Amino acid sequence: MSTIDILAFGAHPDDVEIGMGGTIAKHVQAGYKVAICDLTEAEMSSNGTVETRRQEAAEASAVLGLSDRSVLRLPDRGLTGSSEQIAAIVTEIRRVRPRLVFAPYWSDRHPDHVSCSRLIEEAVFNAKLRNYLPELAPVQVEHLYFYYINDQNDVSLITDISEHMETKIRALQAYRSQFAPHAEGEDRVRTPLTDRYIQRVEARDMLLGQTRGFGYGEGFAIRRPHAVTLF
Repeated sequence: MSTIDILAFGAHPDDVEIGMGGTIAKHVQAGYKVAICDLTEAEMSSNGTVETRRQEAAEASAVLGLSDRSVLRLPDRGLTGSSEQIAAIVTEIRRVRPRLVFAPYWSDRHPDHVSCSRLIEEAVFNAKLRNYLPELAPVQVEHLYFYYINDQNDVSLITDISEHMETKIRALQAYRSQFAPHAEGEDRVRTPLTDRYIQRVEARDMLLGQTRGFGYGEGFAIRRPHAVTLF
């Protein structure tokens, strides 16, 4: 039996919030139990520390109303797809037993996002095999969806997050070490994330939403056809 409705994986704390923070807030408000699992602690980030990212992730989790958040502490910039890494992800899937799993889109300019996508796809497949890690009960995930962090291509589904964009922005603002504007004298460096990044995410979601008449929307890709009974 499922204990979590939605489990969203990210390579780093803040990935999931960027891609689907509004969708999470919408489902939490509707009574769904939602969890995030970060594969790494983002220890290679140019700004912030592991501890600050941990605190920021906890704050963002509270904003979104998550039922669970975990971190696997796999190596940042070291998501190799090894059997040990896949096993760690399968163990997490079997721990929370989600009905739906979300992962980063399989094509992205950040190599860790691509690696994360591939790892989750492998792990979702292995999670259902009863002879793989047989000490843990298998889990058949109903569907694997892919959210966008950077570029958006092949958008298959759009969720209307118009009423939840403000919550998404507050969750992103929790990551001050990443998104706050750079100030002279700070022990931080300028990156694309410190240059009005949250505003650009908001603009992206607005433009995507307008394609279906929504104020704001978040897009998702799927590899398997989405089944319907009637149109």
